[in-house]
Amino acid sequence: MEAGIGRRIRKSRRLQNRTLQDIADVCGFTKSLLCKIEAGKTIPPVSTLSKIASALGVQVANLLSDEGNAGNVFTPASKTAQKSMTMTDKGYSFFAFASEKQGKIMQPYLFVAEKGKVKSKPLSHPGEEFVYVLEGSMKYRVGAVEYTLARGDSLYFDSIEEHELVPLTAKVVYLAVFSEK
Repeated sequence: MEAGIGRRIRKSRRLQNRTLQDIADVCGFTKSLLCKIEAGKTIPPVSTLSKIASALGVQVANLLSDEGNAGNVFTPASKTAQKSMTMTDKGYSFFAFASEKQGKIMQPYLFVAEKGKVKSKPLSHPGEEFVYVLEGSMKYRVGAVEYTLARGDSLYFDSIEEHELVPLTAKVVYLAVFSEK
């Protein structure tokens, strides 16, 4: 999946006859970063993918999968195993549920973040976000407010506000659902 993300970004950009600089400017990134993403040399965090998708006028799902599915999408538990997850350059891994589902208004993800590996950098992207902790605990800052979330806790917020997390346990596993508005 990792190398395919960059390939799909490049394909979408080229179909629109847009340059790397065009997309980088809209996203607020450097042309160099976008070039590395398209070449598969870096795997961006989900917030970066959201900004790129928005700049291209597509859904994040279009960047995650070539497959199209207008019906139900079943994901067996074996598909979400650690080996199937995408490791980002921000120190966490994720699995995008139903990435082949086209035209959806939300994108659910499974995230695994390990203490000491997550690079603390505030994230921001259009839409809303819902976080539900499955295992472990973490500090989660949204704007100026910091929350401590443990197993069973959840948080719903406008994701345009800067947000970041810090794992408090060796590993935190959480479900996040992003709206694609």
